[in-house]
Amino acid sequence: MIKNFFHLLRIARVLVKYSLDDMIGALSFFRPYVFLFKLIPSNRKVNRNWPRGERLCLALQELGPVFIKFGQVLSTRPDLLPMDIAQELTKLQDRVPPFPGDEARAVIEKAFGESLDLHFKKFDSEPAASASVAQVHYAQLLDGTEVVVKVLRPGIEKIVEQDLQLLHGLAELVDRYWSEGKRLKPREVVEDYDRTIHDEFDLKREAANASQLKINFEGSDLIHVPGIYWEHTHRNVMVMERIYGTSIRDVEAIRASGIDMCKLAHDGVEIFFTQAFQHGFFHADMHPGNIFVAPNGQYRAVDFGIMGTLSTSDKRYLAENLLAFFNRDYHRVADAHIRAGWVPPQTNTEDFEGAIRTVCEPIFARPISEISFGGFLIDLFRVARRYKMPVQPQLVLLQKTLLNIEGLGRQLYPDLDLWDTAKPFLEKWMNEQIGPKAALRTLRRELPNLYTLAPELPGITHQLMYRVKNNEMIFETRDREVAGLRKQLERQQNKMTQSILGLGLLMISIFLLPDHQNLQTMPLIGWCFFGGGGLLLLLAMVGFPVRKNQE
Repeated sequence: MIKNFFHLLRIARVLVKYSLDDMIGALSFFRPYVFLFKLIPSNRKVNRNWPRGERLCLALQELGPVFIKFGQVLSTRPDLLPMDIAQELTKLQDRVPPFPGDEARAVIEKAFGESLDLHFKKFDSEPAASASVAQVHYAQLLDGTEVVVKVLRPGIEKIVEQDLQLLHGLAELVDRYWSEGKRLKPREVVEDYDRTIHDEFDLKREAANASQLKINFEGSDLIHVPGIYWEHTHRNVMVMERIYGTSIRDVEAIRASGIDMCKLAHDGVEIFFTQAFQHGFFHADMHPGNIFVAPNGQYRAVDFGIMGTLSTSDKRYLAENLLAFFNRDYHRVADAHIRAGWVPPQTNTEDFEGAIRTVCEPIFARPISEISFGGFLIDLFRVARRYKMPVQPQLVLLQKTLLNIEGLGRQLYPDLDLWDTAKPFLEKWMNEQIGPKAALRTLRRELPNLYTLAPELPGITHQLMYRVKNNEMIFETRDREVAGLRKQLERQQNKMTQSILGLGLLMISIFLLPDHQNLQTMPLIGWCFFGGGGLLLLLAMVGFPVRKNQE
């Protein structure tokens, strides 16, 4: 406890040094000590005229690597922070002095349980790059293959655990002594960071992320993901294919090599949307330091410690919102939020729609090439936050990644029109999710589960149909704005009855399904009748959804 107290005083001293004492003063716990720090001659203040976000970045860099990474995490939360601070935090660079190559060799040999020479023909002791959690070295396998070896920094876990305890303590102080603490949810933010940084300690997890991303883009010319050498990979050591290319930071060198910059920018956007909406698994740390460009214009990515995932419902929510935004259909944007459960069901749809219109209409007053896709998502989440939309970490990660991609794309090609690339992709994705083909895919995926439930289904079906027939089924709704409630309940009852009947017929057809031994003797006509009839009824319910009646 005493040790943490002195750590807190050190943090306070650094914040005062960078003229951030207003942040200290906001916490009633620290107010008595602020004037003491001001009296210390060595704590000469940085000019207060500097932007506060810039001063905060300098303070975090002085406090050390754990606080740098925490600042990077905070940069992904513009829904909680003022925009000027969030933007400055995105510039934090995770660069720390490297540790000696001999220590890296010792870590690797301990992980392998044998000499380094039994795995590598050549190992470069001089690190190629260094960060707070790990550093990388170039090497050659025994067969001459060029590889990159990523090594966890020795003792980093102990250091991080100490700083994490301090951050948790700070979060409690902010929550308890700052008037804005309840709104900012500091404990939740630190817990998210705790999980993120612990994931980065396990290099096998990062290797698995890279492997999955490589599988997802197998055969694609858009991006190359380095392969993993699993036989040389452990929790604190990862060995992967070495890639070559020009850092995407070096725009002039890329342009000089003759690469089509417009295509390169559009390819980057397509890669992002393919990851997010087609795979639901995306690289969530795609800043310029992690992206290279091959001579043929192909993207090459590294550093897969932070990945994001999107469920089918997340993807549909985002696609519906973005398409509705393209068409300036704000009622549909509001309705999509409520149906997805992101805002409370009792939210006044018209009021929410008006708030969204207020955010979106000024955007369309600008040329399409100047509209920020990521900025739209930030503003949308801010509005939803006012209506008690809970923070969705996966959407925040997506928003951060989209901002990175958007900024990168326009750096490569200033006239990049994100909408021109995004809208056709989203429309195609939505068409694939709704209709007969989507229903057949869902049915094919769920049939094995239905087959295991087949023995119980006839009894359940009989009970449900009996209750529907005798008006014992009660449907409840919490949406106060829905008109014609009785009509909707009747439609739901009819759909329920038809769905049950279709499912029952389909399951009967499964029992009659012929196998290869009695194909000639089983009643194929009956099987086709029951199966076809049940399938058509289910498709009527699943594949051709009725649009919500806006009476």
